[in-house]
Amino acid sequence: MLFSRISKNLRGSFNSCRWFLSIGDHNHRFLSPHNFHSLGDSTHQVMRSLNFSKGLPALHSSRYLIHQQSNSIVEDEHDPFSLVADELSLLGNKLRAMVAAEVPKLASAAEYFFKMGVEGKRFRPTVLLLMSTALNLPINEASAHIELGGDLTTDLRSRQQRIAEITEMIHVASLLHDDVLDDADTRRGIGSLNFVMGNKLAVLAGDFLLSRACVALASLKNTEVVSLLAKVVEHLVTGETMQMTTTSDQQCSMEYYMQKTYYKTASLISNSCKAIAILAGQTTEVAILAFEYGKNLGLAFQLIDDVLDFTGTSASLGKGSLTDIQHLNDQVSKNLMQGIVTAPILFAMEEFPQLRAIVDEGFENPANIELALDYLGKSRGIQRTRELAVEHANLAAAAIDSLPDSDDEEVRRSRKALIDLTHRVITRTK
Repeated sequence: MLFSRISKNLRGSFNSCRWFLSIGDHNHRFLSPHNFHSLGDSTHQVMRSLNFSKGLPALHSSRYLIHQQSNSIVEDEHDPFSLVADELSLLGNKLRAMVAAEVPKLASAAEYFFKMGVEGKRFRPTVLLLMSTALNLPINEASAHIELGGDLTTDLRSRQQRIAEITEMIHVASLLHDDVLDDADTRRGIGSLNFVMGNKLAVLAGDFLLSRACVALASLKNTEVVSLLAKVVEHLVTGETMQMTTTSDQQCSMEYYMQKTYYKTASLISNSCKAIAILAGQTTEVAILAFEYGKNLGLAFQLIDDVLDFTGTSASLGKGSLTDIQHLNDQVSKNLMQGIVTAPILFAMEEFPQLRAIVDEGFENPANIELALDYLGKSRGIQRTRELAVEHANLAAAAIDSLPDSDDEEVRRSRKALIDLTHRVITRTK
């Protein structure tokens, strides 16, 4: 039994990773945006151990404590991106075709971040294509017939590829809308769409991508998958609204921050991973593990983003590295002035409670930014954020290790690549 194997292999939990998850909604139940605790000792009061319903223990395996040292090396037989390079190339071509529009200006706007050279590394599609192979397991034929229409080979892979396409369209649409809300002028090293073509066209291009994603989603004819990804869009809107409308207590709550981070960053990849499992006709237990991998990978990714906002490409927060506000990442200053407080500052606030008064006062005054950065430099805020990212990366790796055994070499290779991605996420410098 899968659960008994998990219970045997995954005893223990990360005590400092003790915040949300129990299964509800009907699969996942999270904190209400209004149900949070003020920042205290976030290690013990906020982040409750990730426990599943139905008796599944918190994901943790000593076998995959792979990120304890900064120089840890994950066995890397194959580059994760290389394993799916051919499919990623096809996916890029399909995306450019899918966002074609009758109105030239709209077509140009919609394909702005799908053009060759500015499409990014396709991180999310890579995860989903690797997950598709990692879940290539024996399944119940009756379930497969219901979910897959009887075709268990090429049709399944094409449907899972469609999830990767839909996920990327939703992701890019959210970027376009975020750039408008944030008044951003660059994205992926080039001018943001709103900066180049204006806010109105950027919003319409994002809406257009979402509409194309909906059409592609409907073509799958799977109501559970449709419901999952519709929930993702709701989460994106909810997370952005939470960020825009925080109260003073919410702004200083790690629990509230992590809830918002799940909605804005991790929901898309976690629910997309689960959709991959559902399309494959896998069991509820396997679908939960796929979800857990995506959720924890997404949270780790955002936490490292929080660190890099302050440190750039620096390996650590060195003395004096935050003394000159002019050399700080512009995003940090912008976030603080907009009242967006991220994990490093929240952790620093635990060590220096007087920082709370500065946060409450706001950061329109540059002197307050310098004060906050001074406290951050004296605290373990950066280090503790990294440690929390490592814990989530380990939880993601443990989820992959908990999947049913397989002797298939391609399955094993894809699972190793998914674990390798957890290492890449927390050791990246940009």
